[in-house]
Order: sequence, then structure tokens, then C-alpha cells
Amino acid sequence: MEAFLQTLLPRLLPTPSTFDIHSFRGKADLLRKLLKRLRGYAKWMPEHYRLVVVVDRDNDDCRELKEQLDVIARNSGLVTRSLAGRGQWQVVNRIAIEELEAWYFGDWDAVCQAYPRVPRNIPGRALYRDPDAIRGGTWEAFERIMQRRGYFSQGLGKVGAARAIANHIDPERNRSPSFAAFRDALAEAAA
Repeated sequence: MEAFLQTLLPRLLPTPSTFDIHSFRGKADLLRKLLKRLRGYAKWMPEHYRLVVVVDRDNDDCRELKEQLDVIARNSGLVTRSLAGRGQWQVVNRIAIEELEAWYFGDWDAVCQAYPRVPRNIPGRALYRDPDAIRGGTWEAFERIMQRRGYFSQGLGKVGAARAIANHIDPERNRSPSFAAFRDALAEAAA
């Protein structure tokens, strides 16, 4: 996710927006450390700053995970987008459903630009029509497709793929609902 965002955000955010990415060692590490991190931000964060927390859903219930993240943010003293409604918020929580690779399936043209040997018709296949509903793991499905076309014979190189695909992602074209929620939150934060 960090490599994907490092590549995508400069293209997605309007000038003169800036950003920093703070990664964790997986979701468990994020959930364990997030309250302390957000409390630190709450003590000094300027009014115009916005925090966007992004995490893979994996096998968690999406609503429960989102509520858990919102509770952590509220307990830190920050105003969440969920609570603020149309008001001023400081932190928004977004979930990649099921994993980052679902966002790749959401913009298959970007994948084809980065990896020209992959079939262009993947989004038309029943298994892949809804990027956020791919069964059996999105990274596993992505890896299988890539390996069948001669990419990643030693296993999916997640960081390299993230950078390569993020270079071609068109945020408006992406069909993943979880990506759209992320994109829209960023646009709101930058407005």
C-alpha cells in the first residue's frame, strides 16, 4: 500500500497538497498503535490537516472494522468524517476491500498498461466483474492471472506491482467501490 500511495498520490492530489505516509507492520500493528499515534497528532495538528487511514479488510467484517477505526479516532480526540457529516473533520478511515489488489482489478486498463501480456477481458469475466467481491483472495487471483502470462514466476512482487500499476491508475475510471470511497475522501480532504 505504501508503494502504491507514494506513486499515486502525487498524481491524485491537487497542487500544492502535500502528504506523508506512515506504514505499519500489518493491520494488527496498526490497530495496536493507532490510538497512541492519533493522540499525538491531536495535540499539534493544524486545522487544515487531514488524516486518511487506509487498511485492507482481509477477512474482517467491513462495518465492524470501520467502526473499530472510528472509535479509535474518536478516543484520540480527533473528529472523524463519519461523525462530522458535512462538518469539518480531521480523520477519515478507508478500507481496501478485500485487499489493495482489488483496486487493481478496478482499473484493469492500468494493469494492462503496466503488464501488456495480461488479457484485457478480465473485467468481463464473472469472477472479476465486481473488484470488491472477488472470492478466494484478490492478491492470489491477481498473482494467478499474472503468472499465467509469464509475470512473477517466483511469486507476486507486491511492491514492484504496486508502483507499476499506480503509475497508470486513472482514479475516475476505477470501478472498485472501496477505491472510489478512498478517492472521494482524498478529494474532500484536499478541497
